[in-house]
Amino acid sequence: MENTLAAPQPPYAIDAVALGVRYNLRLTRQTTVRSSFRNLLKRAEGPTDFWALRDVTFRVVHGESLAVIGPNGAGKSTLLQVLAGIIQPNEGEVEVVGQVSSLLTLGAGFDQDLSGRDNIRLAGAFLGISHREMEALLPGIVEFADIGEFIDASIKTYSSGMRARLGFAIATAVDPDVLIIDEVLATGDAVFREKSKERIIRLTKAAKGIVLVTHDMNWVTEFCNRAMLLDHGHVVLEGDPAEVVRLHQERSEQSRIEREAELARKLAGAKSAQPTATA
Repeated sequence: MENTLAAPQPPYAIDAVALGVRYNLRLTRQTTVRSSFRNLLKRAEGPTDFWALRDVTFRVVHGESLAVIGPNGAGKSTLLQVLAGIIQPNEGEVEVVGQVSSLLTLGAGFDQDLSGRDNIRLAGAFLGISHREMEALLPGIVEFADIGEFIDASIKTYSSGMRARLGFAIATAVDPDVLIIDEVLATGDAVFREKSKERIIRLTKAAKGIVLVTHDMNWVTEFCNRAMLLDHGHVVLEGDPAEVVRLHQERSEQSRIEREAELARKLAGAKSAQPTATA
């Protein structure tokens, strides 16, 4: 008799091993034939590759909310794009188990000419949700987004905050196994931010895996199970949120002191280089 038992699910939502993402600094949207030729002549002047992520390893189990923090340019958004399947890593492997809901992919998939209401339906199709189920979810999504009459206006008339509110309402209403969020909690008024926090807490309690990027350190320490500090594409520390936040703040303060000292040296040098006035 054939065994019809389903294979057991792995005990994690996300498993990332030695992730590396490399960008070619010369391959930009502004590249022209002239600049490409000039770059060929300058090939020996410096490195052409930039590693946005290197040797990043972590695991998120079901029921965990992982906050990814770090300075600008640390690789946070690149990591989320890898988890969302938008870009493929050059090194390492990542496995994301179950249905993934991400504001990154939903925002990119919005049709500018369709209304918010029709974009909700479009997002449902994009996520593989049946039309009947999406119609049942639609009123709750509209209510949560709370953008008033704009729900029936085309997306191209929306502010970035309105788009984020609609994207968050969709992403968290479809009961995802893995939720990926980039700074949405900084969007909107205090009432919407509080609603967002409550919904994320509910998803965490429902044993979902959540990865979010935020600059709100209070949110990290109060509502996340774990935190990971990235800097220059590398994991500096992963573990207890309070400990990770403390190290991040210490490093940020040290960087601020060093920047101010460097600026003072430059100003002093410029002042000493000025010609002395003669009588």
